[in-house]
Amino acid sequence: MPTIALVGALDTKGAEYAYLADQVSALGAAPLLVDIGVLDEPTVTADIPRERIAGAGFRDAVGGRSNSALDELRREHDRNAAMRVMARGAGAVLAELVAARRVDGVLAVGGSNAAYVMAEICGRLPFGFPKVLVSTIAAGDTRAYVRETDLTLMYPVVDINGLNRLSRPVLGNAARAVVGMAGRTEQELACSVPTVGVSMFGVTTAAGSAVVQGLSTYGVEALTFHCTGVGGRTLESLIRNGTIEAVADLTTTELADELVGGVCSAGPGRLTAAASTGVPQVVSVGALDMVNFSGTVPTEFADRRLHPHNPAVTLMRTTPDECTELGRRMAARLNPSTAPVAVLFPHCGLSQLSVPGAAFHDPDADQALYRALKDGLRPGIDLYDFDTDINDPVVSGTAVELLATWLKKETP
Repeated sequence: MPTIALVGALDTKGAEYAYLADQVSALGAAPLLVDIGVLDEPTVTADIPRERIAGAGFRDAVGGRSNSALDELRREHDRNAAMRVMARGAGAVLAELVAARRVDGVLAVGGSNAAYVMAEICGRLPFGFPKVLVSTIAAGDTRAYVRETDLTLMYPVVDINGLNRLSRPVLGNAARAVVGMAGRTEQELACSVPTVGVSMFGVTTAAGSAVVQGLSTYGVEALTFHCTGVGGRTLESLIRNGTIEAVADLTTTELADELVGGVCSAGPGRLTAAASTGVPQVVSVGALDMVNFSGTVPTEFADRRLHPHNPAVTLMRTTPDECTELGRRMAARLNPSTAPVAVLFPHCGLSQLSVPGAAFHDPDADQALYRALKDGLRPGIDLYDFDTDINDPVVSGTAVELLATWLKKETP
């Protein structure tokens, strides 16, 4: 019998969670009610009371210990601070239960507070573990809540405020969804072959696809990440948690958005996980010739070289100065690596758009990037030069051969 953790504020959402518990039980699973409410008294009895959640959250968030954490949160009467503590506590407690194989799925319902708590929980749970959120935020910008997880979202149509002819079937579907997910098998999650993370963008698709195909001939599974910011953060997260054993990071365009202020930044953690965890990586400069903007390009860039990628995205060419800084940053992030590293530099185009005759062709900017990389990389990191563009098969072929060699060496 799978156990489903139902996480919510049992003071304001008691009726909804009692209904969910009944639905889960009717499906042959065991509900585990986890209370994250703070101010008012719960209207249904929790299996894991709010006092335990507050205590765990107080230790996790503040670094201290308190037997009266819930009382302290009530005295402060700060909803934002309380949510932070309860979210951390729920994440810590659920992570322990999942690790002990005492919980097989997690379901939460509510508004932005429930979504925030669920985001904290999901960040601590393994990929493939069932995670379902029913929330009104599902119809808006969900990036802050989904983050780099495989959270499943359902839009409730009406607000989660009592049981009615619309909320009942939605909550019932959510219960069926998470119970059904909890019936997954270990075989579905297992992978007995090496796994390589591959970065790709629309203008480097040929390179990414060729790497995936080439690795498959060696019996290696490739996971491709679209470098829109979330893709890069997810790649880094999976490297850190041990899911990915080697990296073909041929498309590092998110560094340009981080530097200049584009919409596809993956943050300062991009290109750091493999170096810090000892994962071998082949890296290139794919799409560092561009910065991405959606909608209107900032007025400060009005005189720059722009290219409409599609009606929703406008690209801007990186300058020699920006490329110099990008080369420095790449070298600085790669130099701490303890595992094998190789950098591939295609001198005739960092993407489809910077090959000779294309909109972003700029040999001076490309050369500035190359010089900064060459000067900044420490001894021991090989820099491969190619008299071709990033999408030429010789570039992807070199990446595949290097990774296959490294993975073979690491195979017992």
